Amino acid sequence: WSLPSSMAVAHVRAATMEDVLESKDFHFAREEERVMELWDQLDAFHEQEKRTRGMPEYVFYDGPPFATGLPHYGHILAGTIKDVVTRYATTTGHHVVRRFGWDCHGLPVEYEIDQKLGIKSKEDVYEMGIDKYNEECRSIVMRYSKEWEKTIKRVGRWIDFENDYKTLDPTFMESVWWVFQQLFQKGLVYKGFKVMPYSTACCTPLSNFEAGQNYKDVSDPAVMVSFPIVGDPENASFVAWTTTPWTLPSNLALCVNPEFTYVRVKDPAKGNIYVVAEARLSAIPGAVPKKKGKKDAGDAPAGFELLAKVKGSELAGTRYTPLFGYYTYLGTAFRVVADGDVTDDSGTGVVHCA
Repeated sequence: WSLPSSMAVAHVRAATMEDVLESKDFHFAREEERVMELWDQLDAFHEQEKRTRGMPEYVFYDGPPFATGLPHYGHILAGTIKDVVTRYATTTGHHVVRRFGWDCHGLPVEYEIDQKLGIKSKEDVYEMGIDKYNEECRSIVMRYSKEWEKTIKRVGRWIDFENDYKTLDPTFMESVWWVFQQLFQKGLVYKGFKVMPYSTACCTPLSNFEAGQNYKDVSDPAVMVSFPIVGDPENASFVAWTTTPWTLPSNLALCVNPEFTYVRVKDPAKGNIYVVAEARLSAIPGAVPKKKGKKDAGDAPAGFELLAKVKGSELAGTRYTPLFGYYTYLGTAFRVVADGDVTDDSGTGVVHCA
């Protein structure tokens, strides 16, 4: 409970034999409610905070939840862990300020308003007016705050709801920018590359949570793409397979399995030469001759001509020409890498990496 010792002793002395229950009469939920009533009578949380003032500060950074939805098991589990950490810090002689916060930014809020007002595009927002749209969003950010407070208190977490903060407060936003400025001035901010889910409608990257809000199973086209090998005397190309063709502009590498056997084959009809996994050659249209049936007329295609075989490990480091020149300034890009995660149950044995 993290009660100050004098408070705990006072409560123990006040207990009588009438408070001792037989196991058959014991009820966990009712006992929890009795404990919380005691905490309320003693104002235990604020009393603890007051008695530890002047002790070394323990700062706990907490990611606030959205109040546009109700708390669920994930929130309760994480909140319990956070409560354990801050309680422990207090018992080790620290002063811990615990203020509840509310995340008022992000697509979940906008998604709620879009559903409410039937907004389908940015043009609808512009027609309505950004100021009015923002006010609609602001009106719902604290929709379930009372339900949150009731649930958090019921699970026994000690945290201040009266002195809470909201990310939409100008003082909070300015503090975030101030922290970022300090990091930037100390040279701790760098520019990197990361593939992120992106909303073309909202013109912003999405978090995993946001991307999963409208998750659907759909059928996407799989495509095969040829990447010319740099300096190849016969102008051969790797054939890569991808189910996410929209990521091809950000291609940075091709990946092969170092243990697979790869074949160099020639298309007699067009004269093109390709490199694919031997086990996946049949996936290339026209590469393997089909068995001639009784109803077939004329000569069946002879298939591709086998020129050579090579281990995937020998292809590592081979350079190729990218489809797009967006990242040609990266000296380490557009090379073949080898990894055992490449499989031969689909595709061409050559994986496009973005």
